Amino acid sequence: MDRIKSEAPTEIILALGSDVEGEATANYLADLLRALPVSVTRLAQGLPAGGGLDQADELTLSRALAGRTRL
Repeated sequence: MDRIKSEAPTEIILALGSDVEGEATANYLADLLRALPVSVTRLAQGLPAGGGLDQADELTLSRALAGRTRL
């Protein structure tokens, strides 16, 4: 939180898995960051539900970045 406040980014992209733990972490972080003047987005399409980021190739990650959604 201190780094976000000091560097003042305009967007934070959450790149988390789509499993239960990733969903819970994304929701937790989105709640924490909601009070700050920053756009919080998350990778969306291109990553399989329940799949890990370590198996995604460059094209899949590129598509996921292009299709991210606001939390």
